[in-house]
Amino acid sequence: MALLSVIRRWALRDRLSIRSISRRTGLSRNTIRKYLRSRTVEPKFIVPERPSKLDPFVDKLSHWLKVEAGKSRKQKRTVKQLHADLVILGYEGSYGRVAAFVREWKIDRQRAQQTSGRGVFVPLVFQPGEAFQFDWSEDWAIRIHPASAAVRLTFFV
Repeated sequence: MALLSVIRRWALRDRLSIRSISRRTGLSRNTIRKYLRSRTVEPKFIVPERPSKLDPFVDKLSHWLKVEAGKSRKQKRTVKQLHADLVILGYEGSYGRVAAFVREWKIDRQRAQQTSGRGVFVPLVFQPGEAFQFDWSEDWAIRIHPASAAVRLTFFV
């Protein structure tokens, strides 16, 4: 985390007080002290595994999403419709949890399709310097023979 390195630099190199660092960052003085005393580079927050209200319905929702994936765009059910159908089956959770599951399911499905049996995935967008760059140019050449006209040539440079 970049904030920890900034806090350490202000405290150790620039010799700023904990109170002034607290004012600059908006963190409490106790938090600044804790970060300066710890030897870790990045704080680790352990999120406990919690059961979701959606867990009993995951198989049914996954099946519905597989069926919907084969349909055309206008025939597919929306996530709101899928949520309403789950509520009919007894789901008591929120729409947001269903929408998050659908987003994750689509990302996993897309990743699986790109990596299995379909060859190599070639991205169409590259960072500068990642791929070759081709410049197009046009040059004109004139034949020496008097009966012929000028010829336009296109070169890859």
